[in-house]
Amino acid sequence: MFDVKKIREDFPILKREVNGKPLVYFDNAATSQTPQQVIDVIVDYYQNYNANIHRGVHALSQEATDKYEQARIKIQTHFNAAKAHEIIFTSGTTHSINIVANGFSSLIKKGDEIIVSAMEHHSNIVPWQMLCERTGAILKVIPMNQDGELLMNVYAELLSENTKLVFCNHISNALGTINPIEEIIEKAHAVGAAVLIDGAQAAPHVVADMQALDVDFYTVSAHKVCGPTGAGMLYGKEEWLNKLPPYQGGGEMIAEVTFEKTTYAPLPHKFEAGTPNICGGIAFGAALDYMNAIGFDNIAAYEHELLEYGTEKLLEIDGLKIYGTAANKTSVISFNLEGAHPYDIGSIVDKLGIAVRTGHHCAQPIMDFFKIPGTIRASFSFYNTKEEIDVLVAGVKRAKNMLL
Repeated sequence: MFDVKKIREDFPILKREVNGKPLVYFDNAATSQTPQQVIDVIVDYYQNYNANIHRGVHALSQEATDKYEQARIKIQTHFNAAKAHEIIFTSGTTHSINIVANGFSSLIKKGDEIIVSAMEHHSNIVPWQMLCERTGAILKVIPMNQDGELLMNVYAELLSENTKLVFCNHISNALGTINPIEEIIEKAHAVGAAVLIDGAQAAPHVVADMQALDVDFYTVSAHKVCGPTGAGMLYGKEEWLNKLPPYQGGGEMIAEVTFEKTTYAPLPHKFEAGTPNICGGIAFGAALDYMNAIGFDNIAAYEHELLEYGTEKLLEIDGLKIYGTAANKTSVISFNLEGAHPYDIGSIVDKLGIAVRTGHHCAQPIMDFFKIPGTIRASFSFYNTKEEIDVLVAGVKRAKNMLL
């Protein structure tokens, strides 16, 4: 049974007050909260076996190494990667995308074409623009419609024998749209292009199967799935990871170093230069354990209830417009009140203890498409409640009365 009251007991921060009001945390698309079970794993690491990994023969180093590599296997299993060394530990999705963009600098030439979608986070736009500037490649964009859905017929027309790379988020952070990544991957592969899917927003809501998707690269940040900040993963097919050069040079990523020549370590260490975020990687694995114990099917069903309830209640407010009305979306509601700036609404509801995100959400092209400065984004997680949504609705009504 899914018991939200019991689940909420796992999250210490949900007991605190903000501005004298009980915290209502609706900024989950930016970062999720961390359960006590994961906090305990972090504390345990620093209290009991804090040591550098892979290079030490002493007991603490070996214990830390075992825990770290066990976490890699947990992540491999969760995402159904074929091999553990196809999971590269990174600092998060942005780091992961830059590894791939940097690596393709040696594989892309002038006139090659790269495709991104119109609803990407800046971290899945800027690295490819930089790659195009370095190589002379051409960046093309899959447009979207007013519902926040990609125009897949146009995508099919953009693909050609010159297409080398396609990049798309699994779920839009700004709109909540769940993109048809299976079709995107299949059509890209049909013309010989590689595909990277930004899974940062998808990972808290669905379990992506790397082998079933047949995706070439997939990225995730641990802090979106109840884990710590500064940790994440890049999944890459072994054949592609072997083609890409290392992103950084340093310790751990080498096999042998002389002043004449250096040879690189095999996967995954080739992309993991320097001392990693050891505790972060271990806690990432623990966070996935926690969410899997609840069950992603249970999480998805409950969050869909929250989405439907929140959408219904917010639309009862005159002058409120929701951006992102795709038929297939997750628990994100981006909205504005006619005549009010989103920042003003966000500031007022903050005084009531309600945490929402305001602005362009690092997806400025989306806001330009809708001709707005930004939105108020309420993003729900499995530890939120309908009662909290009622608090938000009352807060927005109060802000409206103050401003309009």
